[in-house]
Amino acid sequence: QVQLVASGGGLVPAGGSLRLSCAATGTIFSIITMGWYRQAPGKQRELVATITSGGDTVYADSVKGRFTISRDYAKNTVYLQMNSLKPEDTAVYYCNTAVRSRRLAPIETYWGQGTQVTVSS
Repeated sequence: QVQLVASGGGLVPAGGSLRLSCAATGTIFSIITMGWYRQAPGKQRELVATITSGGDTVYADSVKGRFTISRDYAKNTVYLQMNSLKPEDTAVYYCNTAVRSRRLAPIETYWGQGTQVTVSS
């Protein structure tokens, strides 16, 4: 089993910044990807950004140039630096990871508990 603990959400005015963190603990042989998704009220969960073990990143078009995803490989931790926040960024942000618990084990996906980000206009 893998546990993801996210932190760093909060209330910020438009134009402000927040940094989210998410640490993965448990039985981990290798982490394939780590990333962030978000879900606003009444909307489906959507990709925000992901980063692979090789450092390749993918961003939603709506956050390109404003958000930066990064990883601390030694700590199995992923970060999301969010700048120039907009009211439409308001959502619950979920950490996600795809891991192998053992060598040659199937890849399993886990979700964190979610952290609220609210951007006031």
